Amino acid sequence: MTVTKFVLPDSDIPTTWYNVVPDLPKGLPPMLHPGTREPITPADLEPLFAADLIEQEFSTAKEVEIPGPVLDIYRQWRPSPLVRAHRLEHHLGTPARIYFKYEGVSPAGSHKPNTAIPQAYYSKRDGVRRLTTETGAGQWGSSLSMACAYFDLDCEVFMVRVSYDQKPYRRGLMETFGASVSPSPSERTQAGRDALAADPHSTGSLGLAISEAVEAALHSGGAAKYSLGSVLNLVLMHQTIIGQEALLQFAMADDYPDVVIGAAGGGSNFAGLALPFLRRQFEGGSTVRLIAAEPTSCPSLTEGSYDYDFGDTAGLTPLAKMHTLGHEFRPPAIHAGGLRYHGMAPIVSALREIDLVAARAVPQTACFEAGVLFARSEGIVPAPESTHAVRVAVDEAVRCRETGEAKVIVFSLSGHGHFDMQAYIDYFAGKLTD
Repeated sequence: MTVTKFVLPDSDIPTTWYNVVPDLPKGLPPMLHPGTREPITPADLEPLFAADLIEQEFSTAKEVEIPGPVLDIYRQWRPSPLVRAHRLEHHLGTPARIYFKYEGVSPAGSHKPNTAIPQAYYSKRDGVRRLTTETGAGQWGSSLSMACAYFDLDCEVFMVRVSYDQKPYRRGLMETFGASVSPSPSERTQAGRDALAADPHSTGSLGLAISEAVEAALHSGGAAKYSLGSVLNLVLMHQTIIGQEALLQFAMADDYPDVVIGAAGGGSNFAGLALPFLRRQFEGGSTVRLIAAEPTSCPSLTEGSYDYDFGDTAGLTPLAKMHTLGHEFRPPAIHAGGLRYHGMAPIVSALREIDLVAARAVPQTACFEAGVLFARSEGIVPAPESTHAVRVAVDEAVRCRETGEAKVIVFSLSGHGHFDMQAYIDYFAGKLTD
């Protein structure tokens, strides 16, 4: 069976990130201050983020230069490969051509270092000594822990309790990189103590872990800043290196996608692949169908309301206009911990509102079924989050088999599942439910 892998030379690594904000047809509603409910200003974010990151969050420049020290680290694994999934196509008997952009080649095993590295770099340059953050499945916590190690920063991670218990090896990886890891809710913050008082057996949520990380930064006396792995404009911008590389790789393949798919929790992985293709469409290129794949247990895009809401449970963060299930929503303890978030990135939400992004919710067992099929076809075990994109890609390919259409499908394989094998063991034992 033919294996086709498109690998760019190091000289072709993108040197700028793409900022979609100036291209948005209807603009982006401002974030609101949690106290005054007035649009936030850069000064409002100074207690939380480094100055350069705040500038990027508010930027209206279409291109933002990637600093040399960040590029030097990116080159350890970037450009990442674009792979034609011939064996999967053969197994499905589909005329569709299926590609995947594989982000699991990073040292942390996912796409998350694409933003962790610049966030740590800018923070170090700003004189920050410690970064606080939250993590669900542990991919983001692993990535920021690694980035902090590169730049000699302390890292404090609040890990959602259910994932803290389910994924001890992710926790071990973070600690190996030098991070301190606490289960959330924890006794370390008032938000955590309040949650434990209400429910001593709480499995936690990303929203609550964000509250704890934000509180820890705000009460650090200026020694720490906060770092977020998704949702923010700046994070989505950093991830566009994925799609920019993919555009060059499709030119190498003399092909172009009809359908672009990514798993979506907060939206950074999906946006990282999709936004550069949307830019090409804005500039007069071929129309692409962009599909965000989310879990049925946390369906912010398919069932949430488009409204202003807090990014965290305790209401410490600014309010963003986004698709949300409510900041007090507590999702079930699914294995795709990185997708257990109540809201969606404002950029993705705004694009969904004008039908430039489609969304599909898929159940847990169907996702693992697709993940196993992909592993047995292509030899890569996907992270539980990534199986959502695999599921939708398989469904699109089967639809092509039924209609006879030879569409080109690309999805983001956002990370490998080597630290998630307990989830697969539970799937084979019939312990996973929808």
